[in-house]
Amino acid sequence: MRLPADYLAEKYQENIFRAALSVSKRPGDAEDAVQDAFVQYLRSDRDFESEEHIKAWLIRTAINRAKNTVVSFWNRNRIAWEEYMADIPFEEDKDQILVEAVMELPAKYRIVIHLFYYEDYSVSEIGEILNVSQSAIKNRLLRARKMLKEKLKEDWIDE
Repeated sequence: MRLPADYLAEKYQENIFRAALSVSKRPGDAEDAVQDAFVQYLRSDRDFESEEHIKAWLIRTAINRAKNTVVSFWNRNRIAWEEYMADIPFEEDKDQILVEAVMELPAKYRIVIHLFYYEDYSVSEIGEILNVSQSAIKNRLLRARKMLKEKLKEDWIDE
């Protein structure tokens, strides 16, 4: 199955961007990762099983590209994600606190939280996207929730 890239971009670009942003923490890098994912899709002659399979492949490709960017030399001389976060309007302060707490998690926990809660992927689907076992995904979710609970408890006690 192949679908037109413009259809996929219109439907999934924001989801893919948010997944890449959760890894890179920089909007520009996330945008580049999304663009690279779509370029790879266009260049690929791969046949996909379903639209969901294409979406998962695009997310995985963008995440891998974002990871490569994070470890690159040029990454050290860029604007921090905190500056980007300052421009996002949140309905409640607690929403911003939660997003900031998630972004402070180590990358392997941050991405599973993003895919599970924001993209509504199941544990098995996340395992396929990240090429990690289901038990590892469950452990990462458990540890990430524990870290978030501790972090958010501290923030809410201080208020």
